[in-house]
Amino acid sequence: MKEFFKNVFFRIWYGYISSVDKNAEVVFMNYGYSKKGEELNLEGADEKNRYSVQLYHKTATGIDVAGKDLLEVGCGRGGGLSYVSRNLSPENITGIDLNKKAIKFCNKNYKAKNAVFLQADAQKLPLKDNSFDAVLNVESSHRYPQPELFFDEVYRVLKPDGSFLFTDFRFEHEIEEMEAKLVKSNFNIVKKQDITPNVVEALKLATPDREKLVKKLIPSFLQDLGRNFAATEGSPTYNKFATGKYSYCVYLLQKNN
Repeated sequence: MKEFFKNVFFRIWYGYISSVDKNAEVVFMNYGYSKKGEELNLEGADEKNRYSVQLYHKTATGIDVAGKDLLEVGCGRGGGLSYVSRNLSPENITGIDLNKKAIKFCNKNYKAKNAVFLQADAQKLPLKDNSFDAVLNVESSHRYPQPELFFDEVYRVLKPDGSFLFTDFRFEHEIEEMEAKLVKSNFNIVKKQDITPNVVEALKLATPDREKLVKKLIPSFLQDLGRNFAATEGSPTYNKFATGKYSYCVYLLQKNN
C-alpha cells in the first residue's frame, strides 16, 4: 500500500513540474553522476545539467550506440535522449513515458526526423517484437508497480543479442532480488557497477542549483517535498544514499537467445 501511494505521488509530482516549468528549465529528473577523471566537455544547457548528463553518458556508453535503433523507456522530458542523440549518434530514437505532459513536451521541443515519442506504460510497450538494437532506462524502474513485467517487455522488443542499458537504485537489500528478476527475464548481466558514491558526490555538487530551482518553481509550503524529490544534501532521500541504505547501480545486460 505504501508503494502504491508513493507511485501515485510521483505521478502527481511529475505532472505538477510539467505544469509550472513554463521555461523548460527541468529536462532531467535524475540524481546524476560525478567522478574525477570522467568529466565531460559540455556547453550550454548540457553544462547546466552536467551531473544528470553524465549519468546518461555513463549508462548509454555501455555499448557503442552509433547507427543503432535506440529506445528509451521512461524518457521523461527528453533531456537525456536529446543528449544521446546529439552526441552518440544512434540511427533512430524512440522515447516512451507514462506522463502525457512529458510526451507533449518532447514532441514540441525535439523535432528531429529520426525521433519518435509515445505515451505508454513501460510494463506494456506498444512496440513490435525484436525491433530495437538497444533499450535505455535511467532511474525510472523503481517507480514501476511490477518491474519484472517491464524487464520482460524489454526482452521482447530487443533484437537478438540486443543490449539493455540500465541504471537505477533500490534499498541495498533489494538489489539481489532485482537482479534475479533480470535473469529470470533471460538477460545476461555482462557488467555491473555500483556507482552510489558517485551519485552522492553529484548530489552534493548539484545541491546549490537545485535549491535555487526549488525556491523558484515551488510554493514555500511544498519546498521540503521538492528538496526531497531532488535529493538535495541533507534531505531524507540524500541521506539514504549517503548512509548506504540505497544502492545505485549501472548495468550492461544482453538478451539471451
